[in-house]
Amino acid sequence: MKKLFITSLLSLFTLSISFACTNFLITKGASTDGSTMISYAADSHVLYGELYHWSAATYPEGTMLDVYEWDTGEYLGQIPQVTKTYNVVGNMNEHQVAIGETTYGGRSELGKQPGAIMDYGSLMFIALQRSKTAREAIQVIAELMADYGYASSGESFSIMDEDEVWIMEMIGKGEGYKGAVWVARLVPDGYVCAHANQARITTFPLANGENSITSDDFDKINNPEVNTIYAADVITFAREKEYFDGKDKDFSFSDVYAPVDFGGARWCEIRVWAMFNEVKGGMDQYWDYVKGHIEHEKKFADGSPNPNGFASNRMPLWIKPEKKVSVHDMMNFMRDHLEGTELDMRMDIGAGPFQNPYRWRPLTWKVDGVTYCNERATATQQTGFSFVAQARNWLPDPIGGIYWFGVDDAASSVYCPMYCSITRVPEAFERGNGAMMEFTNGSAFWVFNQVSNFTYTMYNLIHPEVEAKQQTMEKEYIAFTPAVDAGAQSLMEKDEAMAVAYLTNYSRNQGNALLREWKNFYEYLFTRFMDGNVKAPNPGKQNPNLEQPGYSKEWYRIIVEKTGDQFKVVGDGH
Repeated sequence: MKKLFITSLLSLFTLSISFACTNFLITKGASTDGSTMISYAADSHVLYGELYHWSAATYPEGTMLDVYEWDTGEYLGQIPQVTKTYNVVGNMNEHQVAIGETTYGGRSELGKQPGAIMDYGSLMFIALQRSKTAREAIQVIAELMADYGYASSGESFSIMDEDEVWIMEMIGKGEGYKGAVWVARLVPDGYVCAHANQARITTFPLANGENSITSDDFDKINNPEVNTIYAADVITFAREKEYFDGKDKDFSFSDVYAPVDFGGARWCEIRVWAMFNEVKGGMDQYWDYVKGHIEHEKKFADGSPNPNGFASNRMPLWIKPEKKVSVHDMMNFMRDHLEGTELDMRMDIGAGPFQNPYRWRPLTWKVDGVTYCNERATATQQTGFSFVAQARNWLPDPIGGIYWFGVDDAASSVYCPMYCSITRVPEAFERGNGAMMEFTNGSAFWVFNQVSNFTYTMYNLIHPEVEAKQQTMEKEYIAFTPAVDAGAQSLMEKDEAMAVAYLTNYSRNQGNALLREWKNFYEYLFTRFMDGNVKAPNPGKQNPNLEQPGYSKEWYRIIVEKTGDQFKVVGDGH
């Protein structure tokens, strides 16, 4: 989530407001079942987790659409409405098009464009209401920015449909200009990609009329051979601003408009690395880079020259996985805390006696004038909502798209199936059911926060039970999916509206039942782990069985090392 304009991520994270959004992109050939998938975590300490919904609609000619900034709710202006819009559930529409984002900021002087109407959130949700394919969404986004200005800082978008997955990166032109410069690239089939608050598109094929086109040639966008699309002035604008003076073929979008620094690597790229490392060996070669050690050698790793002094040890934009990715794999990728690495957040002193892989903000602090930082892993406490969008081209659109939705911290949430065609969302997730400063027991966001925040108090004791419950429920949802699909297909042959009503009822029932289940689960956890004890029923007895685990031997040793004889029991024979 974008919260302010930045020159470098290092300067951003000294402030109290931060973002940690993460997107993983999976192509058909890289998934276990031939589906395309993207994931997204909307991370902000002030974002309320709810499931957005816009019904399909028709409008008379001349209708105007009010545009409000997603982050702040500030009114930005009006644009003409189209005559027909599509049903949108969260970040996925009825045609299986889905869009996610991460903010990278980039050059601060490009982050302000007075009079601009289109912020990044509006671009996503308006494009979803107007697009039947990923390529169409790219064109809608590009044209909206060109026509009405771009009101946000640098953004990376994940854009997919049932056949293709694209990464698109953009940044505004700043004061005195209108619109943005951008590049969109098709992730090759069989590959996976990711982005997490650091621009990742570097060099790209220049327009040749076959595989690569500019915004001047949108009439060619549906040519399946086209795999790269970019703003016609993306390089010339950089030259005009004196950001770049090399050869066109060496132009790197990220290195020119959002150079990677310590924060971009350590707090952003490391989340990309964590997913890549799950699906492919050899990622250790990039470990120093994601720890924040940026090199600027005369040659890149592949031996090609580096005449512009760009970062030379970066990870590739995409990789070919050694194992295919399932929808449940995607859910679990969103739960990483750098487990198993030297930066495992459970293992340093900040984890406390119960190995808690969370650190309260601010992200950086100083001791004796030296700046230190916490890690920023994929799973984070400030997530408002996250999703895994799955598109399946062997099914009709109303059935093929599943928006697996969860609120709060992905590590303690449950991804619940919402079909892309549903006409109402569950009350548990509905907009207006509670707010960030309005608690309600009828809101999934608040109930899941109760569980997660209680879990943080004794993480290594409580989280295993949360994880077991979470994994069981998700596996059941996934196992039920073929039967739900079949029922909808049977109805679809008779009446599409009946099939959509069936999927709506199923999705709503699952969401509302999940809320009830998680309320009961919280009650169970609270009675079991209250007051630092671990209790279990003792059949036939008034009192439960009681354990008092205290702290680990290692933590008691740390206490003694820090306090000496302060707590020593006198007369114990030592």
